[in-house]
Amino acid sequence: MSSPQTVQTRRVFYIPGYDPIHPRRYRELYRKEAAEQARISGYDIALKPKATKGPYGWHVTSTQEGETVETDIEVLYWSDIVRDSMDGTILATYVSLIRTASVYIFTGALFRLMRLRKGPVIAALYPIVFLLVQLVIALAAGLLAAVIVDWFGGWLEHLIWPAHAETPLSIPILILSILKGGAVVWWLLTWFRKKDGKFFAYYLMHDYSFSARYMGANPQALEQRISTFADTIADALETSADEVLVVGHSSGAHLAVSILSDLIRAGRVPAGATLSFLSLGQVVPMVSFLPKAQRLRADLAFLSTQDITWVDVTAPGDGCAFALCDPVSVTGVAPESRRWPLVLSAAFTQTLSPERWKELRWRFFRLHFQYLCAFDRPDHYDYFRITAGPLTLSARYHDRPPSKSRIETPVNRYRSVA
Repeated sequence: MSSPQTVQTRRVFYIPGYDPIHPRRYRELYRKEAAEQARISGYDIALKPKATKGPYGWHVTSTQEGETVETDIEVLYWSDIVRDSMDGTILATYVSLIRTASVYIFTGALFRLMRLRKGPVIAALYPIVFLLVQLVIALAAGLLAAVIVDWFGGWLEHLIWPAHAETPLSIPILILSILKGGAVVWWLLTWFRKKDGKFFAYYLMHDYSFSARYMGANPQALEQRISTFADTIADALETSADEVLVVGHSSGAHLAVSILSDLIRAGRVPAGATLSFLSLGQVVPMVSFLPKAQRLRADLAFLSTQDITWVDVTAPGDGCAFALCDPVSVTGVAPESRRWPLVLSAAFTQTLSPERWKELRWRFFRLHFQYLCAFDRPDHYDYFRITAGPLTLSARYHDRPPSKSRIETPVNRYRSVA
């Protein structure tokens, strides 16, 4: 790694995961959590509107270790693509369920992913199981409603025509019971969907379906956005910023891998520029283990050999991430000249107090965002020191050994990069 460097100005590009929400959410999260981390760790940090053109973002001024740093943070959002992929009917969601489950089961990816971490695989199975439970409940309620209507109609029919086996009401009652049962089924399924802000079943189903639909390849709309993001970062590399830091969270991590690979292959990183990459809570194997993910596998192999600091931070406490799994090695594409990533643990059980860990332990979705939040017992990892402090990513981690419990066993079946 390079020698320690001091930063006075920095450009940060944050790439979110599969998230349909407006990027202002990340500004408010940064504002709140930065203030809390600064209080705990004893440094100053303040936000104000950004002065640069380009994507949505904000400006940060922070004084740490006696040095004042000016940072512009921008969100490279693709929430519009996410929303479009989620814009489907209830029936379309169940069709996606069948397709997604089939892809991961029949390609063997599901069983190989389970050899890495069971947490994210369980997270992937959760929406499938929960949506099926919703369907069973709705069908049972619909059947019960149909039986009640049929019973009541039969009683009324017998009351009016007690001496007849066949009456004029028989067919209408049957039709009414079917319609009533169907209406109850549809009402319940619609109710479950409206409450998905609590269940996250539809959201997660769309997330996993997004990659499974194309068997690991990027849809054209996403490839175009990757190209746009690369242009934005390339422009920042031409400025006087001391460091350009790309942060990829969750699904945004594998997008960042492809964006940075495209930039470097095209020779768009000027000599002397400091380009760094921080991946957080990555779920790379969910995509790289699919048959048509050649593009991603090639980018992983390429980026792992480049002269760019790549630090990968996960935590075993995050059940939605492939914690401490080296995304290059487990995918089976690590070349002999591999240098990156440096795989490290955020160690939630140690960096969060027992009280805080108890509060968050079963809030899986919230824990997946803990990397962007304050720690009450921070160790090597502090998101706000990394993004707003006086050291480059290389300087901060130049002598840090990788986690001893990292997983590097190549278990992927599909390793083609062509």
